[in-house]
Amino acid sequence: MQDNKISDAVIRRLPKYYRYLSELEAAGVERISSSRMSKEMNLNASQIRRDLNCFGGFGQQGYGYQVLRLKQEIMKILGIGNAYKVIVVGAGNIGQALLKYKNFTNEGYNIVAVFDADEKMIGKNINGITVRPMSALPEFFAVNMIDIGIIAVPKPYAQKTADELVVLGVRAIWNFAPLDVEVRRGISVENVHLSDSLYVLSYHMRENDENH
Repeated sequence: MQDNKISDAVIRRLPKYYRYLSELEAAGVERISSSRMSKEMNLNASQIRRDLNCFGGFGQQGYGYQVLRLKQEIMKILGIGNAYKVIVVGAGNIGQALLKYKNFTNEGYNIVAVFDADEKMIGKNINGITVRPMSALPEFFAVNMIDIGIIAVPKPYAQKTADELVVLGVRAIWNFAPLDVEVRRGISVENVHLSDSLYVLSYHMRENDENH
């Protein structure tokens, strides 16, 4: 089944399954049922089965799922464990936090360079990576195949940065600027709005207050 036939909602639940299965594996659990998964993950059991059936199912009726096998299959679907070369554009607070996050490397996302337009940042070392000037981007891409470009620049520069990364040849963009960037078809983009989760959290807090 082709990926473009799978709904975005299903794809966005896969990382949740992956994290859950990783915890089960670490705890020594070898087999899990969809009913137990539903209770522990707060998802409907039939929804879990439908999601996994989109990719082949992987389970047996009356037996459940083999934790390790299911985790490995989801890893393959999500491309986890493949080696990806990543650059960060923007060495401010968000960029620096991403550079210092060790799990990226553990999952195969290797940040190989960081770029910034601020002369005060150029030359600084962040977690072993030296900040390069934006003018060095074309030369860097000329000798490096980059899979993912992370945008962590101020809003006014986000779209221009995305356009430049696409022209230079990135396959995907992970955008942390407070603006949805647009790219041509064939380039994957994920726009992350950090404040959205806070808005949802504040909504639930207000809802809880009103119900008590």
